[in-house]
Amino acid sequence: MMLTREGVAYRVSRDLPRGSYVNLGIGIPTLLPNFLPPEQDVLIHSENGILGVGPTAAAGTEDPDLVNATKEYVTLLPGASVFDHALSFTMIRGGHLTHAVIGAIQVTAEGDLANWHVPGAKVPGVGGAMDLAFSVDNLFVAMTHVTNKGEPKIVNKLSCPLTAPRCVRRIFTDMAVLDVTPDGLILREVARGLDPDAVQAKTEVRLRVANDCCEMEVPDSINGMKLTT
Repeated sequence: MMLTREGVAYRVSRDLPRGSYVNLGIGIPTLLPNFLPPEQDVLIHSENGILGVGPTAAAGTEDPDLVNATKEYVTLLPGASVFDHALSFTMIRGGHLTHAVIGAIQVTAEGDLANWHVPGAKVPGVGGAMDLAFSVDNLFVAMTHVTNKGEPKIVNKLSCPLTAPRCVRRIFTDMAVLDVTPDGLILREVARGLDPDAVQAKTEVRLRVANDCCEMEVPDSINGMKLTT
């Protein structure tokens, strides 16, 4: 059984400590606010200039002036603030965010990250990934485990342009949760119904399996959203 995009976002949300200040990249990470309970007290930062991003706006309630960095309609939590792009990046570069969750094209065992350009494809924009990678201590990656062609995204060496070296701390995919450590990648959790061998078969890097490796605790659905397939 694999996780949906929403399932990956749900699993990441469980690892954000209470009181965190978290930037979300495009793609899967933007789904996280839908799974953060108020008591978790996590403030979501969007690099276009919001602190206190709430869940995705319900159909029919969208405000055309209120979007995240992916241009998706969002809501604001009580006490949220809106500011300009320059101040937003001052927060990032000044080290004021505790976590960042971003997508990736490729990640290595050393935590090298490629997430902005596939060779031969049109570049939509670099965005703030490089600033986040160098400025935020806890950088999480949320992505599918393989490409749409079935090729591993966790690789021995990047073939796509580097975003930043040795910056990723933890990887969340639709198959597994892995930690980046000085001793290599450690497999911490696997999706329900999978085992470490199934994850290894879809991973180029040789994995170490944690002694307490376990099944991911992700429900099949929540609030009408399907989390597993």
